[in-house]
Amino acid sequence: MLLTASLTSLFIETAKSLKSSARRIFMARTIKELGRGGQRYAERELGWNRKTIRKGMCELHSGFTCVDAFRLRGRKRAEEYLPHLLSDIRDIVDAQSQTDPKFRTNRLYTRVSAAEIRRQLVSQKGYTDEELPCEQTIRNKLNALGYVLKKVAKVKPQKKFQPPMPSSRL
Repeated sequence: MLLTASLTSLFIETAKSLKSSARRIFMARTIKELGRGGQRYAERELGWNRKTIRKGMCELHSGFTCVDAFRLRGRKRAEEYLPHLLSDIRDIVDAQSQTDPKFRTNRLYTRVSAAEIRRQLVSQKGYTDEELPCEQTIRNKLNALGYVLKKVAKVKPQKKFQPPMPSSRL
């Protein structure tokens, strides 16, 4: 039941390279060849999870693969909760955007901040403050739509010029 160092590294690397059901079935076949006590040995020596091994054993015996459904996990996008959000953002921003002045890119630049867009969504489009995503999410949506937010250039104060000297009035 003892595995050599080369076999151990081979099993670990092969399991890391496989994904999903193929990985579990590989683990189950390996455990089946190890025989009695193979699950505990694999957990201890190979670092494999016994629940994953058991799932692979069930897949191996039944012939059915378990669907992982990674897409169903995690937080949903804002567009799934608010289906018209992107089109409403586009409506607000299109009136205030301009193309790249040097025509180097196809991106559109806008002088409106994400906070201002959020305020206009509430006032013009009828969203409530609670249902809208935060400013950072709106900023990310703008970037995904192809708009680039530029900081508004602040007015620079005029330099204070000294009054002309009487000798320079010639």
